Amino acid sequence: MGSRACPGRLLAAVAAGLAPWALGSDTGGSIKQPAALTGTVGLRPTYGTVSRYGIVAFASSLDQVGPLTKTVRDCALLYRTIAGRDPADTTTVDLPAPVEIPAAGDLRGLRVGIPRELNEAEGIEPGVKAAVEAAIDLCRELGAELGECELPRSVDYGMPCYYLIAPAEASSNLARYDGVRFGLRVGDGDFEAMQERTRDEGFGDEPKRRIMLGTYALSAGYYEAFYGQAQKVRTIIKREHDAAFERFDVLVSPTSPTVAFRLGERTENPLAMYLSDLLTIPSCMAGLPGLSIPCGLSEGLPVGLQLVGPQFSENALFRIGHAFERALGFDPVPRRLAGAAG
Repeated sequence: MGSRACPGRLLAAVAAGLAPWALGSDTGGSIKQPAALTGTVGLRPTYGTVSRYGIVAFASSLDQVGPLTKTVRDCALLYRTIAGRDPADTTTVDLPAPVEIPAAGDLRGLRVGIPRELNEAEGIEPGVKAAVEAAIDLCRELGAELGECELPRSVDYGMPCYYLIAPAEASSNLARYDGVRFGLRVGDGDFEAMQERTRDEGFGDEPKRRIMLGTYALSAGYYEAFYGQAQKVRTIIKREHDAAFERFDVLVSPTSPTVAFRLGERTENPLAMYLSDLLTIPSCMAGLPGLSIPCGLSEGLPVGLQLVGPQFSENALFRIGHAFERALGFDPVPRRLAGAAG
């Protein structure tokens, strides 16, 4: 099962034991962040390792399909099934190495980087910060070598860069839903009236907001100032991550700055919703794989730990995530459901 609109709903079903796994699509954090909020495991793979054929294109240079599961081993098994080249998607690539299913082990010899800007960002809740710090201490106990690093440009410019590139590509991709070639058609007769009604009723407020922003960024006289400049910044973000991976094998941080918020709580404040992706966007802009795993609770709600590696490092992420699960005693069966079954 999969969703372009809300992987969070699928993850809630996985977390509740209603489904063994799900597939989601991630542009700036729509797999990793819902996984963090529901206490499940979510992988955003290296860009190009999983086919996007069949999903609604939003931002083609960012969209990526990935697995949502209860355990890291299940995540690796599902990723092994869906990864690889697809003739129907020319952006896909052959994996440089077979996907390995993680076994028991420690983290000896692993170099773990702690990006200061991602771990001390404004808005990270105290409970989230405490749970992630405990997980980082656990890294040391498992034999990893820890060190600090910096990603100043990635964090400062990642979000504004994303909210220029993603809406611009969305504006182009979603133009095809005009009532003629794809999807919904509302009304007949006059073409312009039909197209206007179709796009008005076929898109919600947030898609319309992003389409208008992207259309403006791509308009004559603004293309180079906005979209072109954002692409240059994206290159800087990629190079900054590459420099960090010369010293470290993996970078760790909170996945989400907060625990799950109430349904509808932020619908009237788009900026607050956008800021929820502050910690996941930089690695997405760089096309890097990221794994979110549960690392504790804050206010009785799950906290996610984000593991980011260089391109095609999924096997390393699975190994690290699996070691964490074993050390934390992560229970793949929700206690309330296990009690009800008994």
